[in-house]
Amino acid sequence: MTFSPKVGELKCNFCDTVDPIENSDREIREYDYYDGLNIEESQPQFSEPKEISCAKCGGSFTTKSHIISSNCPYCSTPTVTECINKITPESLLPFVLTQKEAKERLHKWIGSLWFAPTVFTKYFRGNEELQGLYIPHWSYDSNTYSIYSGERGDTYYVTVRQRVMVNGKEEFRDVQEARINWTPVDGSVSLTFDDVIIGGCETLPRNLIDSISPWNIGGLVHFDQRYLSGFESEEYTTTLGRGFEYAKDEMGKTIRNRIRSDIGGDEQRIHNVNTQYDDILYKNMLFPIWTATFKWKDKSYRYLINAQTGRVAGERPYSIAKIALLIVIILSIVAAAIYYDQNRG
Repeated sequence: MTFSPKVGELKCNFCDTVDPIENSDREIREYDYYDGLNIEESQPQFSEPKEISCAKCGGSFTTKSHIISSNCPYCSTPTVTECINKITPESLLPFVLTQKEAKERLHKWIGSLWFAPTVFTKYFRGNEELQGLYIPHWSYDSNTYSIYSGERGDTYYVTVRQRVMVNGKEEFRDVQEARINWTPVDGSVSLTFDDVIIGGCETLPRNLIDSISPWNIGGLVHFDQRYLSGFESEEYTTTLGRGFEYAKDEMGKTIRNRIRSDIGGDEQRIHNVNTQYDDILYKNMLFPIWTATFKWKDKSYRYLINAQTGRVAGERPYSIAKIALLIVIILSIVAAAIYYDQNRG
């Protein structure tokens, strides 16, 4: 039996029998960040492939060390193995989009691409193989206290005399010119962050993982191997500490916006920010995606579809001919406008 996104339960692919998955009502826990760092430091490093024996056909095959579920290459039976990391996922978001629905979202996205080669968009339809995959994510909570220094800019106006041409004649007019008075400032801001989500794998491009956000973690359920049945899944390859560095980058954007608001004025300059992070908590989770790798003109393009929301992100080729044609059209319009302006009257 495999997990069916359509019914949200285990389903037999042959007789359509459904086996419900009962979800626990226990609260999904968060853990102390520094305790997690100590756990990571105490675990050995693994890089050797995993040797797996299929329980159904008896065939043996290998997977990469970070893979925790896959399908037997001989009989397609779902297999689940033990995690090698001591920090294991305790919650996940189940698949919501079926493969068919994911293909429809992908086709719509491909059709919306500007400047994609026509041959590419036509050949793409129906020629992709989507793979269901659970990828690891970290969630971080933190209280922050930031001390900053900078400048506040307040706009004021002065009257200046400018020389202008009116009907071919030179005139002088008084106009209001904006200037900014900069004042040194310093201060502090405090913020609370809850569930800053960071991708936890190094096997996919981080920019694509970020691009299929956001995720609705209100749909988290407790980890159960049955949700993995029929899908490949990975445990984290971005360490807890490295993930928090990415989280600090995300929190830093919000902190700087709050500092600008705290400085006030019409414009702001931020020179230095020193942030202290306290009460840091984390969760390790699995999120569902559909992914495809498409080869065109000897180059591979990767696509990810958020299997909860349907959001699509991917790499794509550009048509030089279409871009060149647009430039020619724009230049022609500009040239026509100049010609008309010079010859009117």
